[in-house]
Amino acid sequence: MSDARARLLSLLSLLQTPRLWPGSELAERLGVSGRTVRRDIDRLRELGYPVHAEQGGWGGYRLTAGTAMPPLLLEDDEAVAVAIGLRTAAAQAVAGVDEAAVRAMGKLLQVLPARLRRRVDTLATSTVAHPFSLAAEPVDPDALVVAAATIANHERLRFRYRDEGRHVEPRALVTAGRRWYLLAFDLDRDDWRTFRLDRVTDVAATGARATTRDVPGGDAAAFLASRAMQMAPAYPADVVIHAPAAAVVDRLGGPPPGTLTDQPDGTCRWLAPPDTGEWHALRLASIGLPFEVTGPAELVAHLRSTAALFQTATSGAGRSGAGSP
Repeated sequence: MSDARARLLSLLSLLQTPRLWPGSELAERLGVSGRTVRRDIDRLRELGYPVHAEQGGWGGYRLTAGTAMPPLLLEDDEAVAVAIGLRTAAAQAVAGVDEAAVRAMGKLLQVLPARLRRRVDTLATSTVAHPFSLAAEPVDPDALVVAAATIANHERLRFRYRDEGRHVEPRALVTAGRRWYLLAFDLDRDDWRTFRLDRVTDVAATGARATTRDVPGGDAAAFLASRAMQMAPAYPADVVIHAPAAAVVDRLGGPPPGTLTDQPDGTCRWLAPPDTGEWHALRLASIGLPFEVTGPAELVAHLRSTAALFQTATSGAGRSGAGSP
């Protein structure tokens, strides 16, 4: 009986990998006959697991969606990955997901063995959110789920993007900052496109099979980053920092990109290569030393608008805290 129970758990673990499993392959993996596999499949169905069978030479077994969610079997590394993912999801900009992630995290931690909880805690405490992460509009979780499902099932997808209908073959979901992006091949434009999911509405899987295409360069995240850099205006920067170059290097933990030259008056001049205004501003803020921007005008304008934004955000801070002890 104990062997039968262990075999059922092994069979269930195999079926929870999303693919069609031929009966002969399951029998080989479990070291039993095809008849035993069929009998075990019937037992799983009696326990409420919706196992679908496809007949024919290319047939097999697949675990499908049912009316209720059955228990999941996770390997140690899978459980750790899910736990870390839930911690991350609790801070992501997906509508309603933060609270749900916290609840799911509590359930998972309750049953995790101590050795795995230590791994999760170690990873969580050694990971720090970037202080300059972008705020984002919340993403519809249903849109996220549908997009992910069409990627997994190699289906085409239709949606509206900025009130325009799009028909695509989705390839990957990518997170950047606190935003979600869909990388897809746009069938109407015959080219690769990236879409911010917080701007996507009326998402629907078409059921039509998507063509297998390789992402340019083979890396979805790198492709998204290159597209973002191409779309964002970039320009060099000429900055005088009121401190020696050594102090700047010490603050940054290394030399910044470009050239950093000491001046006779005790300042240093930083000639930065072309980059976006956001990245120039981020580096200057992280230095934490007085500076003057010599050029270009685009960077001066960007810093002024950023300064005005922060000034507005903090203008009432003193008054609101005046009565506090």
